[in-house]
Order: sequence, then structure tokens, then C-alpha cells
Amino acid sequence: MASSDPLVVCRIIGDVVDVFVPRMTMNVYYGPKHVTNGCNIKPSIATNPPRVTFTDHSNELYTLVMTDPDAPSPSEPSMREWVHWIVTDIPGDGDPTHGKI
Repeated sequence: MASSDPLVVCRIIGDVVDVFVPRMTMNVYYGPKHVTNGCNIKPSIATNPPRVTFTDHSNELYTLVMTDPDAPSPSEPSMREWVHWIVTDIPGDGDPTHGKI
């Protein structure tokens, strides 16, 4: 039976990260657009930092990585795993602008 998990279908799990079990819920929004696993976004909406929310982990710090696992294109991933940006020490309120770039 084939997987319907977008991270498996898009080969994120397996190529980029190992299989994992999420320990919390995270939501990412670019403006009004809710970004979900396997969702494609246009560069024009990703020019500003996303709004990120976590489930009740206000005392924790997080790292958010924006990466392109098959850059420049899925048919020719010659720059595989292109990292666009990394923000560390994001407080549990989920505001990446409070982290460190």
C-alpha cells in the first residue's frame, strides 16, 4: 500500500530526514496562506518571515529551517538541499522575528 503522507510522497522523508513521529503541532502561515506538508508556495509570498504557532510549549526554544530539497527542480536536483535560511532560538510563542538569524 502506497503512503499518502505528503512528506513521503515528495521524498522529504527518506531523502532529507529520517522517519519521525511528531511530538507537537506546528502551523505555518505566509500571510493568510496556511502552509502544510507537501504544500508548494510561490517565492513572492515567502519574502517575509512566516507566522509560526506551536502547541503550548512556551518555555522551549526552536529552530526553523527553510530548505529546498530538490533545487533547482525535482527533475534536476543538482543543488540538492539548498538552505534558504535558518532561524534559531525561536521562543515558544512561535514568532521567528524573536529568534536569531
